[in-house]
Amino acid sequence: MHDTLARVFGFQQLRPGQEAVVRAILAGRSAAAIFPTGSGKSLCYQLPALHLPHLTLVVSPLLALMQDQLAFLHRLGISAASIDSAQSREQASAVMERARSGELKILMISVERLKNERFRHFIGQVPISLLVIDEAHCISEWGHNFRPDYLKLPDYQRQFAIGQVLLLTATATPPVIADMQRKFAIASEDVVTTGFYRANLNLLVEPVAGPDKPRRLAEWLATRAGQPSIVYVTQQKTAEQVAELLARSGFPASAYHAGMAHEAREAIQRGFMAGQFNCIVATIAFGMGIDKSDIRNVVHYDLPKSIENYSQEIGRAGRDGRPSDCLVLANRDSLNVLENFVYGDTPEHEGIRQVLEELRGASQDGQWELLLTALSEQSNIRQLPLKTLLVQLELRGIIAPRYAYFAEYRFKYLLEPEALLARFEGERRQFVEALVGTSQRARTWCTVDFDALYSQHRAERGRVVKALDYFQEKGWIALESKQMTEVYGVLEPDFDARTLTEELYDYFKQQERSEIARIDAMLALFESPRCLSQRLAAYFGDHQAPQQCGHCSVCQGRVAQLPPPPPLRALVELDPHELCRDFILRHQALKGAPPGSECLTRFLCGVSAPLFTRLKARAISGFAALDCYPYAEVRTWVEDAFALGRPD
Repeated sequence: MHDTLARVFGFQQLRPGQEAVVRAILAGRSAAAIFPTGSGKSLCYQLPALHLPHLTLVVSPLLALMQDQLAFLHRLGISAASIDSAQSREQASAVMERARSGELKILMISVERLKNERFRHFIGQVPISLLVIDEAHCISEWGHNFRPDYLKLPDYQRQFAIGQVLLLTATATPPVIADMQRKFAIASEDVVTTGFYRANLNLLVEPVAGPDKPRRLAEWLATRAGQPSIVYVTQQKTAEQVAELLARSGFPASAYHAGMAHEAREAIQRGFMAGQFNCIVATIAFGMGIDKSDIRNVVHYDLPKSIENYSQEIGRAGRDGRPSDCLVLANRDSLNVLENFVYGDTPEHEGIRQVLEELRGASQDGQWELLLTALSEQSNIRQLPLKTLLVQLELRGIIAPRYAYFAEYRFKYLLEPEALLARFEGERRQFVEALVGTSQRARTWCTVDFDALYSQHRAERGRVVKALDYFQEKGWIALESKQMTEVYGVLEPDFDARTLTEELYDYFKQQERSEIARIDAMLALFESPRCLSQRLAAYFGDHQAPQQCGHCSVCQGRVAQLPPPPPLRALVELDPHELCRDFILRHQALKGAPPGSECLTRFLCGVSAPLFTRLKARAISGFAALDCYPYAEVRTWVEDAFALGRPD
């Protein structure tokens, strides 16, 4: 182990915690590494992977994380690859062949890849020594950044007979760690935590009224000119505005957010990493996998989403061990924005009922086929909570995933159809003739008609897809596929829809309360009269941090009291019927029924929902008219005004 560490990675010794994790894996046991951001979690699988007999399969939540780690492994000469959405079919096939042949040591994928039938068939044929789950807190429904597809990873481990698992995360509270440990049957002694206290991070909370924040930010950064800095904001428009403000103040900065073109974001990230400019104003889209050691300042211009997010974001500062400042410009102005993200992910009672009706209506033959986008629009449930709902139906034994396929395939010829046909003889030529003859051509692209192929020529779908893949690999056609259709087996068709709707609704309301409590815990941290470093460490179960760090704003004698948001006009003075009239009329025309209280509240608070796109809700008078008000207060006001209680 130490020889490989020195020879391949160039390190003479492992950091605290790393050795315990690596030894557990090499001894054949599963383990969990809960280390602070930047503490070398990746080495905990990279080093053992070189000693394990078979493939190490790494599940990672972000493409950027995979690409950064692959670039590092390639520089060291380690045989590693990914299969991801940015690749062509030929590239993915080449990676699969390297894995089958045993050439690959490490393969990185997203969790969604495991829903792909073709990939699952492939991975079932490849012996796997170790399953690594990066950002493993995503598996816990009670952790931040919960991803429903992560819940299925324990089943995948059993399905593919993977003997060992390694969980990696920087932000797991004790309940989340216990949840992770239970789901993967990891022994307590193999759950390794190294503490969350970082002596070089100065945690500073400064109460600032909303109108004063731009000036204060510019002043604060002006004293740190030339130092690499990240300024975090909540919304994309704020990133643009603050970057422009700093540029005008003589502090060149670039905005970075998910609304920008991929190439633009890549160029900004490369420039920042290379030191071409020193300040990024970013939403949380920036930072995952960023390994720049000399970031001196992290500023939260807006409140972070939770203590976990705060910890993750400040963890990008000072990875070189030198002192670094982490400042929160704190007030309650953006609190409603954070809460609206939470409330917007709670499905309406009616939406859950519609999904269950769709399931029951489509399940006569024991299978349920769905397009996630279409079901999201039909039920008015955002796609992430809709995925959570489907996973909950799986966990209750009502449905089970069978496979997924693309509903539509289209291709364009890179050689003439006659030349394509000339390459085959006998029955194969007849099959290709049928494929060419039934595919509907519109100018350049031809759409494959699977039904016509089967009814006229008994050509099975699997054979058609395999042939199209082959034609593309040979360079004879360009192939595109879209509209991912998910197919579930219906295990329990006679479920009680009324009772199940209530159960699922209560589950989502419990999630909602948990997320709101997470926001409240963050506010309590920032207003704490106790050492901020000690409070933060204790939140993550680390009780070894000093009682007084001496380098946070509390220890320096400044206890924060967050200023309240600007006073608002009392809701009782407003007319809800006037605000909602146009929306109710349009909703009635489209759906044949008036909207419920949750739908009206989302409209008034400006919370996005799939239905609002179809209704063009943003252009309707009254949309987001109450976005400055607390969501829960608006909902109660709406229920009273329209005499709308919770549905039966």
